Amino acid sequence: MGIMKRLIDFIISFVGLIVISPILLVTTLLIRITSGSPVFYRQDRVGLNGKTFKLYKFRTMVADADKIGTAVTAKNDPRITPLGGFLRRFKLDELPQLINVLKGDMSFVGPRPDVPGFADKLQGEDRIILTVRPGITGPATLKYRNEEALLASQADPDKYNAEVIYPDKVRLNREYVKNQSFLGDMKYLLMTVFGRPFHE
Repeated sequence: MGIMKRLIDFIISFVGLIVISPILLVTTLLIRITSGSPVFYRQDRVGLNGKTFKLYKFRTMVADADKIGTAVTAKNDPRITPLGGFLRRFKLDELPQLINVLKGDMSFVGPRPDVPGFADKLQGEDRIILTVRPGITGPATLKYRNEEALLASQADPDKYNAEVIYPDKVRLNREYVKNQSFLGDMKYLLMTVFGRPFHE
């Protein structure tokens, strides 16, 4: 499945980047006009076999937002720019990740790539997550598609993320890797595109 999946990822991401190029161009211009540079947000993430890569997104927060506030982002976070809020609402900030898929850093379906600090916590059987390319979508991503709103409702978002959301994501990602299949990937892609709810 690995070679076929990579071939499909390459073809779809290549065609997809051509098709959405007008959206990428307009979004780039709007970010430059409304909040300046940089346009893209680049962050170290842990991918296949624990190798670190740069994940690309459109910048949706004020410059140097990583140095302000908490590590998690809740809905209505003051660091999010007005345009950034719109991009995040419709997941348009994620479009540059097609570049990561084209390069082979990521796949369309798989566990979301963690930052090094969280990935380092994976122990024992959980490290199976690092044996596949991380993905743009997957079961954990679908279950927590409204993660920012969920975190906003908590008294301590960081604690809730560390004690509830993250362990559950690890469980879902571990089960995905163990049971991944072509038909399963197609199901997760369709659920993502059409906004279908996730049921375990």
